[in-house]
Amino acid sequence: MTSAPQSSSLDPEIAARLKRSADGLVPAIAQQHDTGEVLMLGWMDDEALHRTLTTGRCTYWSRSRQEYWVKGDTSGHFQHVKSVALDCDADTVLVTVDQIGAACHTGARTCFDADVLLKDGADSSTAASDQ
Repeated sequence: MTSAPQSSSLDPEIAARLKRSADGLVPAIAQQHDTGEVLMLGWMDDEALHRTLTTGRCTYWSRSRQEYWVKGDTSGHFQHVKSVALDCDADTVLVTVDQIGAACHTGARTCFDADVLLKDGADSSTAASDQ
């Protein structure tokens, strides 16, 4: 497993609070600021978080390509940052954004609408048989 780069300009007080995975990353959930819709999950290291906080555009660390990527630079589907928060354990970042276009690499608005396992208290096999 390759780790994300370690050098960063992230505020040392924020960096000291983060609880990272073994490869130096924290999960970052992107949520639509006005509707609360959960759009996607990406990964950030300290530098990606710093870039997100200072540029107003979501920057992630690609575990597969081993490089930074700014949401929208290649797809045109931008995430303009509205707020950034840490969860109570400082091991997950929540970024509220104004999503322009699709958030998912498949072209869907959200990464969480294609494979719903439970909806309205009924599992998908029950829900499917009820139709």
